[in-house]
Amino acid sequence: MGRPDPEEGQLPAPVKPPDGGWGWIVLLGCFVITGFSYAFPKAVSVYFKELMKDFHVGYSDTAWISSIMLAMLYGTGPVCSIMVNQFGCRPVMLIGGLLASAGMILASFTTNIIELYLTAGVLTGLGMALNFQPSLIMLGSYFDKRRPLANGLAAAGSPVFLSSLSPLGQVLLEKFGWRGGFLIMGGLLLNCCTCGAVMRPLDMGMKRKMGKAQDKYEAKEMLPIGGKSEEGLSTTDGTKKGKKAKKKPKKGKKLLDFSIFSNRGFIIYTISKFILVLGLFVPPILLVNYAKDTGVPDTEAAFLLSIIGFIDIFARPACGMVAGLKWVRPHVAYLFSFSMLFNGLTDICSARASNYTGLVIFCVFFGISYGMVGALQFEVLMAIVGSQKFSSAIGLVLLIEAFAVLIGPPSAGRLVDALKNYEVIFYLAGSEVVLSALFLGVASYCCLNRGKKEPPPENNPTAGGGSDTEEAESDVQEAEEHSSDNHQPAHSTDNAVVVANEEANHVAEEQRGEGGGCPAGDGEVLARDGCNADQMVERDSF
Repeated sequence: MGRPDPEEGQLPAPVKPPDGGWGWIVLLGCFVITGFSYAFPKAVSVYFKELMKDFHVGYSDTAWISSIMLAMLYGTGPVCSIMVNQFGCRPVMLIGGLLASAGMILASFTTNIIELYLTAGVLTGLGMALNFQPSLIMLGSYFDKRRPLANGLAAAGSPVFLSSLSPLGQVLLEKFGWRGGFLIMGGLLLNCCTCGAVMRPLDMGMKRKMGKAQDKYEAKEMLPIGGKSEEGLSTTDGTKKGKKAKKKPKKGKKLLDFSIFSNRGFIIYTISKFILVLGLFVPPILLVNYAKDTGVPDTEAAFLLSIIGFIDIFARPACGMVAGLKWVRPHVAYLFSFSMLFNGLTDICSARASNYTGLVIFCVFFGISYGMVGALQFEVLMAIVGSQKFSSAIGLVLLIEAFAVLIGPPSAGRLVDALKNYEVIFYLAGSEVVLSALFLGVASYCCLNRGKKEPPPENNPTAGGGSDTEEAESDVQEAEEHSSDNHQPAHSTDNAVVVANEEANHVAEEQRGEGGGCPAGDGEVLARDGCNADQMVERDSF
């Protein structure tokens, strides 16, 4: 009935997200993957002192392990997008889990720091990247109305795993050494394969079967009961077979969709995220050393990061719930802008904190604002580009963020070494975050809101601007209706025309018999209607 066939190279009708059901299992898998992806590079730092002793290297040399992991997580975004578009999410995640685990297991047998870079850095980082991005794509396909809440709950995996993996790594280091700890950590990363296995794609086969059954049912309803119904069914099946025989060759599927750069919202989001990442990660990296320089004991200084993580655990789901409200969700980009502004002002206001109480207050507000940013960043991207283009969009965004990650924190470290002053660094990082917030808010209001007023109302009968997915669904529905009208039997339409013509002729003959032609005066309208009916009979019969 004109339904687009995926085999012909056309996009199938998108399946409606269930917003629950198996989606909660997918959410749990995404929670675990997010926790490993963001917390593991930081949790590995507990092994750095032992690595420095065994390999006779400095702290900066061992710190490159975490930096390489993060660089692989961000920089391989386009590679992940291509693999997901080519093979699907589940196979890519299974391969990624194996790579991440193999990297840590091989790292336990290394004999120099370069081998650690290649195993724990490159191999494990690539494996986590192949898990992180597909998990977000699957989460967006399973949730629509509850997607902000789902993103917030999944993002909470980062602080939860950070607060658990670091103590676990310390225990493993004390009992088994760094080699035994790496080996056990590699076994834990095999759970990524389990998470990948539960990423079941939404079933399209059932929808196609229901469509075929509906076609046969409509054909039976339209044709009269008798021998012609079977002929009609055989004709319909023969027509479908003929269409399959004449189908066009497969169109090549885009491995990476660069058309998203024509989306002004995506350009604004990408620029603001690049500026944001320049300063977002600087305060938590320098916080412990900043506290120590102000005279705070080592144990209390380390506890500051625990405060941020604890607040972050509750801030992300709470922000996801707020973003899912009906009156908030259409303006989620402005909520994201507010969260960045909140984070930047927190950095600026805390730059002159000189005692432990002031630093604790800073950690509380920073944890809230940091959790808001973490919960909203991918929700805003999904809302801008839609679920169909999200796989390409997130890959390109992560690649651009990789450059900011390699620029921001190292530059801040060099400024600290040169100026010996943390206050300037906090001012600089806060100013960058505030700038990104102002750019996102002002550009979204000026460019996107004005752009929505440009299309004329008469060409768009439905109120509101729909997404690309909604437009595709409406096109598919119109094509189905048009094709179903063309496949209806012609004899039912001819019968209706004949009946209408006979009634019109009968009325016209009565008028001629009573008035001797078309009546005048008050009956002029009837005369015109009668003449028009005759003309319509001629056109229909012709």
